[in-house]
Amino acid sequence: MKKKDIKILLVDDEPDILEIVGYNLTSEGYQVITAENGSEGVKKAKKELPQLIILDVMMPEMDGIEACELLRKNPDLKNTIITFLTARGEDYSQVAGFDAGADDYITKPIKPKVLVSKVKALLRRYKEEDVSDTVKIGSLVINRDEYKVTSKGKEIILPRKEFELLSLLASKPGKVFKRDEILDTVWGNEVVVGGRTIDVHIRKLRE
Repeated sequence: MKKKDIKILLVDDEPDILEIVGYNLTSEGYQVITAENGSEGVKKAKKELPQLIILDVMMPEMDGIEACELLRKNPDLKNTIITFLTARGEDYSQVAGFDAGADDYITKPIKPKVLVSKVKALLRRYKEEDVSDTVKIGSLVINRDEYKVTSKGKEIILPRKEFELLSLLASKPGKVFKRDEILDTVWGNEVVVGGRTIDVHIRKLRE
């Protein structure tokens, strides 16, 4: 993934922090999105689906800990790296951040060069954890980026949900997925469906 395609969401109630950090990251070629409190940050994260979120801990309306907990419940952000901005020596904030689901933390006062190096390291972690756009199992090829499936070189047209189901099952061959896990990953909160619906889609895939 190129830098210009990487989105970083910066959430802080201090305008100076937004300006300084935003400037340094933009200068590196990243897309930077800003929010002034946790509530706004959660909304923008759901809309923009950034690769990295930098959260301040103490903010009005919704603090960083609560925001992080909400973000970690969103399946669309499961691969997003979340790091906190904390004052040096704030052990409680760091522990609470990790408990909420954060991956790392950056201490204040912020040093631009250290910040940029830290961000690069965090994004390398994202790249390592990110799944490949293409999955190959025998003669079956699944291209997640283009929503395309081919078998023995012949393209197979699948409805979106059946494609997502196939993509999930193929991501970890041999694993037995629980129904709740399939529902959460493929359907999320968009509609209430039962186990029968999963059975129907799986039967169609086998055909």
